[in-house]
Amino acid sequence: MTSTVPAVGTRTAEGSALQAVLLDMDGTLVDTEGFWWDVEVEVFASLGHTLDDSWRHVVVGGPMTRSAGFLIEATGADITLAELSVLLNDGFEQRIGSDLRLMPGAARLLAELTAHDIPTALVSASHRRIIDRVLASLGPRHFTLTVAGDEVARTKPHPDPYLAAAAGLGVDPARCAVVEDTATGVAAAEAAGCQVVAVPSVAPIKPAERRTVVGSLEEVDLTFLRGLMTVML
Repeated sequence: MTSTVPAVGTRTAEGSALQAVLLDMDGTLVDTEGFWWDVEVEVFASLGHTLDDSWRHVVVGGPMTRSAGFLIEATGADITLAELSVLLNDGFEQRIGSDLRLMPGAARLLAELTAHDIPTALVSASHRRIIDRVLASLGPRHFTLTVAGDEVARTKPHPDPYLAAAAGLGVDPARCAVVEDTATGVAAAEAAGCQVVAVPSVAPIKPAERRTVVGSLEEVDLTFLRGLMTVML
């Protein structure tokens, strides 16, 4: 996209302009982190296993290969990773089909970014089939591109998804603001060299260099995101 607001899209002499915003999906824009755990509990119960609630913090925010693999190993369930992935995706699709809520501030933030023609990418560890379903509620018009977890060689916590998004938008990762809700996603964004806003959903996240922690997306707007670039100077 080409910005219609020069003050937003123009690089300053110090090189501090915000070039793009990269957004996580589950737990960041849509209130679905709990859905995944609920589905995992239900699926494993059908296999005769009870999940320990402490495992929730281990699997949250991670790619399905990691979270599902961990749960298979932890429970000793007689199921393959491929078989479990199908069951989890099916269960999750049923959930979002009946009850999908946006996180507070998400709709307003997306509308603001779109109104100012800010290049925006949805970057998720969820599979493409899930992203496409959620996009119907978020509004595809808000995103210049989307990156799914099953479309990169290595998904979060590796930097590949965010590097792919920056490359697809033709921008410098260091000039991208990433909004994430889990430590896994934060690690991926920071490894890619992005400036990160953490909005913790399930487990606490501490502030750090190149990382700002807020309580809700209601605290995040375009002015806030542009201001993050000055932290680098």
